Amino acid sequence: MFQLNDIKYKNILSIEKMVIPKGKVVCIVGESGGGKSTLLKLLNNLITPDQGEILFEEQPIMQMDAILYRRRVVMLSQEPIIFPGNVQENLLMGVEFAEKVIPTVSKQQKILSMVHLKKELSAETEQLSGGEKQRLALGRALLMEPEVLLLDEPSSALDHETEGVVIDNIVQYSKDQSTTLIMVTHSLELANRIADEIIEIKKA
Repeated sequence: MFQLNDIKYKNILSIEKMVIPKGKVVCIVGESGGGKSTLLKLLNNLITPDQGEILFEEQPIMQMDAILYRRRVVMLSQEPIIFPGNVQENLLMGVEFAEKVIPTVSKQQKILSMVHLKKELSAETEQLSGGEKQRLALGRALLMEPEVLLLDEPSSALDHETEGVVIDNIVQYSKDQSTTLIMVTHSLELANRIADEIIEIKKA
């Protein structure tokens, strides 16, 4: 699905060749500051490599329409953006951006349950904790049903027990939807448990 050839980005990343297969759960691990988040941004075409080429489905991503591309390849950063308003409005923003059919209320509630967010759709976002906002943003990304989901430490604000439930649900949902899941995690234990493939990023 992705192929990276001779990639260099500042003094952060140097990748001679990397292939990320379609429909797999891929975890990116490594020490802090090694370039894990940078790799996700490169895959999402948020930043441009100083050298080399990134292909998505055999097409250079730099030649693809950025908006159309990000409807297919959705990224959730460590500090996701939550907008004023209620849970439902935030949940549906991604679907509306992707110009997809608005899912039923039942589907919306199913997604909230999947990410362990026990809030009414009408609840105001200003009432949410940091962990709840992270899960809401995660639900928004899942609801878009993208081809690729890029997650940067999606459970960093969650306690260990909730993390296990939420991550297991994301993995199962991704497999059910045939979504390629690429996730940065600090936990090698988690990566070993859920990943089909593990990419280890080392500092130069």
